Amino acid sequence: MLAIEGETLDKPKDMAEARSHLMRMRGKTHELLCAAVVAREGAIIWRHIETPRLRMRAFSDAFIDDYLARVGDDALKSVGAYQLEGLGAQLFDRVDGDYFSVLGLPLLPLLQFLREHDVVAR
Repeated sequence: MLAIEGETLDKPKDMAEARSHLMRMRGKTHELLCAAVVAREGAIIWRHIETPRLRMRAFSDAFIDDYLARVGDDALKSVGAYQLEGLGAQLFDRVDGDYFSVLGLPLLPLLQFLREHDVVAR
């Protein structure tokens, strides 16, 4: 989930909405609300919440148009219309928080839990 200035954004429905999201976020900081839960027999036995903060740089309208033309429909696959692991990295001037959480899963805390419970090798 993406939160900016007290509102949340969903995945864009089309390229026009992707452009609108990027224009809304440029020059501002937003948060990604990421969570993971492990359950056993219907009971939650572990949960972790991570909130990375990302600041988009103040890019031009022309940059947005070029970026969207280059990434194409991939812009519609994520809530912020970007993938930090790809061309989306060029949208930012600061990222505070866990990289894997930005990608969608707080992987390192989850792996630690799994090691503590002998699910993966220590």
